[in-house]
Amino acid sequence: MKDFLFHLFIPRESNNHRAKVLHHTNLFLTIVFLFLASFLIQRISVSYPAVLGINADISSDQLLFLTNQERQNAGVNPLAFNEQLSQAASKKAQDMLDYGYWAHNSPTGKSPWVFIRSSGYNYVYAGENLARGFATADSVMKAWMASPDHRANVLSANYEDVGFAVKLGKLNGEETVLIVEELGSLHMPIAKSKVQDIAAGNTNVLTKNVQVVSKQSLINISSLSSNIYYIFILVFIAALLLDMIIVEKKKVMRFVGHNIDHILYLLLILVLIGIWGKGVII
Repeated sequence: MKDFLFHLFIPRESNNHRAKVLHHTNLFLTIVFLFLASFLIQRISVSYPAVLGINADISSDQLLFLTNQERQNAGVNPLAFNEQLSQAASKKAQDMLDYGYWAHNSPTGKSPWVFIRSSGYNYVYAGENLARGFATADSVMKAWMASPDHRANVLSANYEDVGFAVKLGKLNGEETVLIVEELGSLHMPIAKSKVQDIAAGNTNVLTKNVQVVSKQSLINISSLSSNIYYIFILVFIAALLLDMIIVEKKKVMRFVGHNIDHILYLLLILVLIGIWGKGVII
């Protein structure tokens, strides 16, 4: 077993001074394996979502509390929960699922304002924040606050009402959680007043239409896929580092090189996997 592992990872005479895992054939087979594994994981997640699916625990009351917490920290008056805006958010989320799009404007030509007005909210000011693929309300709020445009919506003194939709569904064949935040005001803004105190229990308690997504699959598909890719890439990075160190130490002459370039390339892939593994906002 020891010789086998050395043959795989350590440049030596038995592998022509090139770790076996770094040979072109093995690299090709690894790529093929990852593609097949990705396809298999996707198929299993579609057929058995309770076993291999997404994990999420998000509710509209959590989002309301976090939104008002951010506004309190910024010295802005809290938002009141509005049933009509929540209906508009729910319609927008369902429209995205029905027509398979991820954007503020529907391919049917509907803007966010169409959903708001059709729900009976005749706004003077209105705004919308979208998010998908997040597992917790806290991660959604952190993503919105890290984005200048979304942060501006959350903290705008022009808004006095807010509504949320949290929907679990399939968008373009992929199971995901959609989060829609609709903000609005029925009046022209007046001079900025001091923030009202928000009690620990939140003054804007949702008494109806609380939307909750709480789903725990046996295996989280996002974590599983990312972990598989991480393991393989880290193995190759380790092999490249060993190869570079040993070849330099033993002064082995060969035509194949550029290990530093390969390591940087793999590190870039690691970063991209980290980004893809997170939710997205628009």
